[in-house]
Amino acid sequence: MQQWMIYGANGYTGRLLAKAAVKRGLKPVLAGRDKHAIKALADELQLPFRCFDLRQPDEVRNGLKDIRVTLHCAGPFSATSQPMIDACLASGCHYLDITGEIDVFVAAQSRQAEAEQAGIVICPGVGFDVIPTDCIAAQLKLALHDADRLALGFDTVSSLSPGTARTSVEGLKYGGRIRKDDRIQTVPLAYQSREIDFGNGTKHAVTIPWGDIATAWFTTGIDDIEVFIPMAPSAAARLRGLDRFRPLLGLPPVQALLKYLVARRIHGPDHHQREAARCYVWGEAQNRAGKKVVARIETANAYDVTVEGALHAVTFLLKNQAAPGYYTPSRLLGPDCIEKLPGSGPMHIE
Repeated sequence: MQQWMIYGANGYTGRLLAKAAVKRGLKPVLAGRDKHAIKALADELQLPFRCFDLRQPDEVRNGLKDIRVTLHCAGPFSATSQPMIDACLASGCHYLDITGEIDVFVAAQSRQAEAEQAGIVICPGVGFDVIPTDCIAAQLKLALHDADRLALGFDTVSSLSPGTARTSVEGLKYGGRIRKDDRIQTVPLAYQSREIDFGNGTKHAVTIPWGDIATAWFTTGIDDIEVFIPMAPSAAARLRGLDRFRPLLGLPPVQALLKYLVARRIHGPDHHQREAARCYVWGEAQNRAGKKVVARIETANAYDVTVEGALHAVTFLLKNQAAPGYYTPSRLLGPDCIEKLPGSGPMHIE
């Protein structure tokens, strides 16, 4: 069987993926730059391992020798995705990751021609970021072909992993983001608000800079896109007040302090917390005539969706001969792929 790799296997999500893979009888190569942590996990799971640093291009290319699919889990992806994609292009290795970072999606899509020439698939975001929302976007476009506005969102009570929390800290300096008139625009934090029923009752919600600002455009071609999460009006007001301090939040000493606090206080949800944290995903498409179509789906918690979605993507690429190039998850795996993952219900479109 062709070999595949989990890079960043010693992180919170990487460990979940490695353990889930073993339960399915899969034998990924575990990899990362922390030799002690990677070897300990590999010994525990009786898996092969490799250690290399993404800052050393020759090491990365050697590390990918004989690997057909790399599942990249070592964030922040703003720093790590480019060197890994570079190595995958040089090695003829398919690239998957679990990012939700807008700029990473944009940068990956810009390498379409290189991926075609190298004969590989580049598909970032094969986790909760952005499989459920990307599938909803695709299904809404099918239901309303002339849609020119798209709103997406989700509701979950799941706590963050350390890696996701660090990425969120990095994102503070960029503020909010939406797609308007076919252009990604920077806007204040909690820029727009509205009342939304995500599938579990109507809640006050605000815009966030989620990956679909990029990916949903690649999937649907819709020029105006916003992504929402529930937030109490008082919390939204505080977030808007924080926007004036964005320049300070981007300063290296402030970033270092916030990431230090994250490392000390955030450890990621345990099994019981994940089981209790279902997700409700919503989308609304609208055309110029004012016609609206709404879609909803309930899924497992975000981390289980990430594990199941990423393993589904790996298995798909190992078993199928996909045309090379850049993909969003729904374009690679199908617009109904979220419904096939354990813990997901059917998608309802009205």
